Amino acid sequence: MLKIGLTGGIGSGKSTVCKLFAELGVPIVDADVIARQVVQPGQPALRKLAETFGQDILDAGGALHRAELRRRVFADARLKQQLDAIMHPLIYAEIDRAVQHLRSPYGIIAIPLLLETGKRYAVDRVLVVDCPVETQLQRVLNRDQISREQAEAIIATQASRQQRLAAADDVIDNSATPASLAERVKSLHNSYLFLANARNTSA
Repeated sequence: MLKIGLTGGIGSGKSTVCKLFAELGVPIVDADVIARQVVQPGQPALRKLAETFGQDILDAGGALHRAELRRRVFADARLKQQLDAIMHPLIYAEIDRAVQHLRSPYGIIAIPLLLETGKRYAVDRVLVVDCPVETQLQRVLNRDQISREQAEAIIATQASRQQRLAAADDVIDNSATPASLAERVKSLHNSYLFLANARNTSA
């Protein structure tokens, strides 16, 4: 199976692009979805986070208080490293399991920090969802209701726009119209099917 690693900065529109691929019948393995699953109440990862960062990162019902954890780790690089050390191995292990069960010509593996993590997940092509940094900021501010300082701090921890574009095999410009975005996804879908079939034929 051809593995397409989809990445992009916060607020770039990765979820929208994943939805468009899914509507074309493409399987999606989403690291963000997995990250939420592994910290559900009762999961070992949530207990480890509470031990590391304190019980007040949990809400009254015992679930993860995401806003509080985010506020802490993006204000302290050391805490961010601790969080990554706990979460990344678990997320990548679940990605591996999910990918092994896919049965299709190609699949989208959505990993926001594909280029930032110490272990670069093995994909056949890197697809970057791109938009200007100011567009990212406005989307994050509107979506997450956080301060501009917090949004800028999050963006600062990620690969720069230039670094992502330099690593890309394919790019989707998500600052254009929804119609043009959908057309770009359809074009890439056809390209990936061709590449997957060509590889299977030569194998």
